[in-house]
Amino acid sequence: MQIWVGLGNPGAQYAMHRHNVGFMAVDAIAEVHGFGPVKKAFQGWTQEGRIGSDKILLLKPATFMNESGRAVGEAMRFYKLGVEDVTVFHDELDLAPFKVKVKTGGGTAGHNGLRSTEAHIGNAFRRVRIGIGHPGHKDRVTGHVLGNYAKVEIEPLSDMLGAIAGEADWLAGGDDARFMNEVALRLQD
Repeated sequence: MQIWVGLGNPGAQYAMHRHNVGFMAVDAIAEVHGFGPVKKAFQGWTQEGRIGSDKILLLKPATFMNESGRAVGEAMRFYKLGVEDVTVFHDELDLAPFKVKVKTGGGTAGHNGLRSTEAHIGNAFRRVRIGIGHPGHKDRVTGHVLGNYAKVEIEPLSDMLGAIAGEADWLAGGDDARFMNEVALRLQD
């Protein structure tokens, strides 16, 4: 079993924030792959399903970004899984908008959701980094991250989320390079 965590903040007012693209990604995966109903568990919302032969628990922590790790740690301990079984989907300032990269381990780059997750389970988890671009100046970062996607960004956002969900089989099977390649190819069209 694997745990795939989408990072975001709970509440309708945050739904379209760039910071919530992790929530959006796991929602798209659940929809495309026909996951079961949403349940409340592990201080968040979960959905269970399969991608290929792999059993996946999708988790959206309801603890707000700064405490995401509590929910991740609780789910990991409940299923007696290791940090290597956890994949976190999150927004990434240092990637161009709608670019998707995967890596295991690394720093938190000031991302509070990653910082909290690392504090609770260590840093050797896999990350699906979803580019939101940098606003150009550090004084504008908070407004950018906590701002809604613009109308002109909705179509590329939808395309990217569809690509992530559509190519999730590669991620489930552990072929991160193929996943990144297939997502990039889909987004070239």
